[in-house]
Amino acid sequence: MNEFDLIAHYFKRPAKNADLGVGDDAALISVAAGHQLAISADMLVEGRHFFPDADPERLGRKVLAVNLSDLAAMGATPSWFTLSLALPKIDETWLAAFSRGLLAMADEYDISLIGGDTTRGPLTIAIQIAGSLPRGQALLRSGARLGDEIWVSGPLGAGAAAVMHRTGRIKLVDELAKRCDLRLDLPTPRIALGQRLRGIASAALDISDGLLADLRHICEQSACGAEVWLETVPFAEDLHALPESLRQEAFLAGGDDYELCFTASPDQHKAIISLGVELNLGLTCVGKIIPGHTVQLLDANKQPLPITFHGFDHFAYES
Repeated sequence: MNEFDLIAHYFKRPAKNADLGVGDDAALISVAAGHQLAISADMLVEGRHFFPDADPERLGRKVLAVNLSDLAAMGATPSWFTLSLALPKIDETWLAAFSRGLLAMADEYDISLIGGDTTRGPLTIAIQIAGSLPRGQALLRSGARLGDEIWVSGPLGAGAAAVMHRTGRIKLVDELAKRCDLRLDLPTPRIALGQRLRGIASAALDISDGLLADLRHICEQSACGAEVWLETVPFAEDLHALPESLRQEAFLAGGDDYELCFTASPDQHKAIISLGVELNLGLTCVGKIIPGHTVQLLDANKQPLPITFHGFDHFAYES
């Protein structure tokens, strides 16, 4: 099997949302009048973003899910993606499982694979994803205002606990480890929530590197500070099995959650609670936007706590 056989066998199929998909020098897409494109890209490298023994079908789902999460954070509707693969060799069993997971995820979110590339090299998966939304309605990181509430879309930390278990920092019992693995391997992009937050949220992003680290991006782009109320941050029930220090590290700085963090005026509080009920999501207010430029962590008495851990950094991390 050569490169073109590989593409044709595992990844070529009709593109529902494009004028021209896989098979030419470039894809052709059309965008509705009054809309603009939202485009994002992610690269996942074996040993840095996923474990070498990762289940290929789950991996296929996850690589698309984490890209979908970026569009969710913008409030966009996903429509197209490209896939570039570097493979150390052609392993048809691996490719069959990977493509099965990838394309099942694409079908679930009605998004079309429209192109990409393959080459030989260390296992690397690069996806570029695109969607659309009404012009001027994108959720940006730069829109937070003083007094805005800070929200998260669900419990945090289970994915980080799975990483801690797999790297030997903690030992979880089998059933607990399996549940945390599911959160790490199969995140749910909050597409519907992102679309419904247009006109409600003032700023948004997805939590990939840890709540405190990612919230700093909103502060930087919005020229503000933030306070996070430790006692209100929702964390996965399974984290009760961890020592307190590791539990806090997991849900405040662990990353791999792919929940949305967003800000909104207090006037929107009731609307957000109602939206959470409608979408069956535990939308939780965890802090507020304040003057300054730093993220503060406060205890139950609203007293500052030291922050002794940091979010994921690709160039600080050693595998």
